[in-house]
Amino acid sequence: MTELEKIQYTKNFIDKLASGINPLDDSPISDGEVAKNPRILGCFSYVSDILGRVIENGGTEKKKKHKKKSFEIPEDKRDDLIASEKLMTISEIADMINGFVDLDKTKRLPASAINNWLVEVELLENRVMTNGKHRRLPTKHGKAMGIHVEEREGQYGTYIAVTYDSVAQQFILDNIEAVIEKREEDRAKRLLERNLRKSSQS
Repeated sequence: MTELEKIQYTKNFIDKLASGINPLDDSPISDGEVAKNPRILGCFSYVSDILGRVIENGGTEKKKKHKKKSFEIPEDKRDDLIASEKLMTISEIADMINGFVDLDKTKRLPASAINNWLVEVELLENRVMTNGKHRRLPTKHGKAMGIHVEEREGQYGTYIAVTYDSVAQQFILDNIEAVIEKREEDRAKRLLERNLRKSSQS
């Protein structure tokens, strides 16, 4: 394995961690885990961006040449947003959506943005599991929409996976603009809170 291949391999791990996914078995990291802390997720995203520039420049980190624009689906691609007949996890749905944009110029839409919107429209809810961990699971309306819960075997044993059938997938795709709008609102709130904290510390 070359050095660039090692860097790409490492970046794949970081990308999954930044999206709240365990890179060892692709199981979702529970909300209560340290790795889901917003500051740590931000660090993962930052490191991923640096590794991406290193890969693009053949192994050397150079100053960013251009700023990526916010995520949006091109007009000519929107009719191609069609659900899959197979059950998909939220990270797989996010990967499918990101496949319609040029990620060299556009910021990636993270799976967490879709999850946050699903909580807002009350198809997912935050629950505390018997082990004390937090998970986002489908509500009664979410189950009726086609969001399922199933047990899977991972490297560290059995875990709960949330999957989406074609109806639930299409609902997300049909409302992708609302997902993007919610994402931008959340980012604006975080930026405002960060600026307020800096102002209070100065």
